[in-house]
Amino acid sequence: MSFSIEGRTAIVTGAANGVGLAIARHFVDQGANVVFADLDEARLEKEIGDIAKKEETVRLFSGDLREKLTVANLLSATVDAFDRVDILVNASRQCVRSDPLSPEDDSVELLLQQNLMTSLRLSQAVARRMIAQAEKESGDARSNGAIINLSSIAARRTQPELLGYSISSAALDQMTRALAVALAEYRVRVNAVAFGSVMSASLKGQIRDHADYRAEIRDNTPLSRIAAPSEVAEAAQFLASDGSSFMTGQIVTVDGGRTLIDPVDAPAH
Repeated sequence: MSFSIEGRTAIVTGAANGVGLAIARHFVDQGANVVFADLDEARLEKEIGDIAKKEETVRLFSGDLREKLTVANLLSATVDAFDRVDILVNASRQCVRSDPLSPEDDSVELLLQQNLMTSLRLSQAVARRMIAQAEKESGDARSNGAIINLSSIAARRTQPELLGYSISSAALDQMTRALAVALAEYRVRVNAVAFGSVMSASLKGQIRDHADYRAEIRDNTPLSRIAAPSEVAEAAQFLASDGSSFMTGQIVTVDGGRTLIDPVDAPAH
């Protein structure tokens, strides 16, 4: 079974930095048409603007995906550029600290909107497009499209200071399962990658600010290291490819074994 995504069209949100950027770049390297979508237009241009000007397989899209019109515009821009969409990676995510005892803390509402609702609305829109594409084609493909959500092991851990992030991650996992069942009859697959400590820009900053942070993460991870963003990208490629054609509704964990020992007082990222 092939893990190839060559020639397929993918939308990757949160693609201006971190894991989202790594996934989008990896998909380009694997021969896919990729729309890099993010709110931060300046960062998109900085990271991928030169490539977008040279490569016909790359497009940039900036906008606030919390707005329903922006979701519709992103899908339209993708279809206008590449005629179809085969893969959606919901990598736009935010993590802020919570005060679980403060009535004024709005982190739960903020992160449910950012991490859950944007992924849900875009998944619904893209799934409808995938179904319409399949109805026009007379093939017998095992999969008519793949949706991959980026989640976190925080969904299964108890850390009050990450209340909003944990709740939104758990909700995203349940959304993944629900959409997987709802879309199964149309052969649109929905899976998620839940990851632990990945060397993103934000984690690099935390390590700079806290000298012992890297050692704490390693000590609480059985594989004793921090993952590279490319390792999450490769897991996303697997879920997007025909190699996972009989997988749907699964939360694939990429955490170096962190959740196997689950030290509740260890760093969450």
